[in-house]
Amino acid sequence: MHDYPLIWEWLSFAVRWLHVITAIAWIGSSFYFIALDLGLVQRPGLPEGAHGEEWQVHGGGFYHIQKYLVAPAQMPEHLTWFKWESYATWLSGFALLAVVYYAGAELYLIDTSVLDVSAPVAIAISVASIVFGWIIYDLLCKSPIGASTTGLMLVLFAVLVAMAWGYTQVFTGRAALLHLGAFTATIMTANVAMIIIPNQKVVVADLRAGRQPDPKYGRIAKQRSLHNNYLTLPVIFLMLSNHYPLAFATQWNWLIAALVFLTGVTIRHWFNTVHARKGRPHWTWAATVALFIAMMWLSSLPRGEEVVEEASLAPVHQRFVANAHFEAVSDTVLGRCSMCHAAEVYWEGIARAPKDVKLETEAQIARHAREIYLQAGRSHAMPPGNITYMEPEERALIVAWYESAISGTHAMTDGAASQ
Repeated sequence: MHDYPLIWEWLSFAVRWLHVITAIAWIGSSFYFIALDLGLVQRPGLPEGAHGEEWQVHGGGFYHIQKYLVAPAQMPEHLTWFKWESYATWLSGFALLAVVYYAGAELYLIDTSVLDVSAPVAIAISVASIVFGWIIYDLLCKSPIGASTTGLMLVLFAVLVAMAWGYTQVFTGRAALLHLGAFTATIMTANVAMIIIPNQKVVVADLRAGRQPDPKYGRIAKQRSLHNNYLTLPVIFLMLSNHYPLAFATQWNWLIAALVFLTGVTIRHWFNTVHARKGRPHWTWAATVALFIAMMWLSSLPRGEEVVEEASLAPVHQRFVANAHFEAVSDTVLGRCSMCHAAEVYWEGIARAPKDVKLETEAQIARHAREIYLQAGRSHAMPPGNITYMEPEERALIVAWYESAISGTHAMTDGAASQ
């Protein structure tokens, strides 16, 4: 059972790798088609029904691409559907959410000082909120509000800000921003699965049956595609935010997340305008920089008085404190790690504890036993560059401490089960 954390860590790495690969494929194809669509040129001599064309060069070859607003008069034999990039990104992302946040709910998902709930309840809230996101978004798009592109975007922004605040009232800061990303990414994938692809299939079926397709299906799909275009960059930021405590572990983390959505609009507006050959609106970059500076300022504001409550440790955590090696390991962690992993960081150049992990009390060390074991015992990732000179004997003691405590836990569990 000693290898269980290693196996789980590698499983997390594998799923994360898959998620990154599929996300690159989805984002790459999405951005390409947005740029292609905006760059189309109407020229004399285009086939009937063609909206525009584009000549491109890549890899030593020339490509001639034409777009039809509805469809060509003659249906081609082969069609390439761009959908699995989106589906695989969401499926791998949800798998990663389950592996990291659901399986590690007590460490990564639940903050008892924010909301003291059990792991099943926290997971149920997580899943329900993600489903709720798609339902409310879809209803808004299909309501009279959806007829106004600008009005709809403003209402959606208000929903996202409300969800950003709401998540910080339920989960850890790290999980809150990650869930806001999952909330948004689910909307994007559901747009593909529930609207864009089905509408395209209706058009294809009409053409093959000799019917004239209704242009409304294309208009609806384009609106959803536009939303996906502007939401992509904020989702990437939110997925990366769990590495940066100044983004997720500050008092105004929900407002920082809200500003991130505005930067997504300003950055994409620049690219969309350039692709459409309508100039280079450099003001968008000035606005982006101003928004980013505002985020930096918000992260620097002092937090209100925090009431630190050492909630009772779960039995598995109590085993780490009761272990015979704990006192020596605690001395090692306090001497080698706590200058950075503290409420007030003493190491110059570090503003906040890395990943907001604090290792100053017995309870904190016990709760982060697995991370200490993996980062400083089984591997030499911590301290970085062994800057505090952790000795091999100290690392060996951390390994012995963790593995003996885990063995004791399993022995206790097995004994209880046999009674």
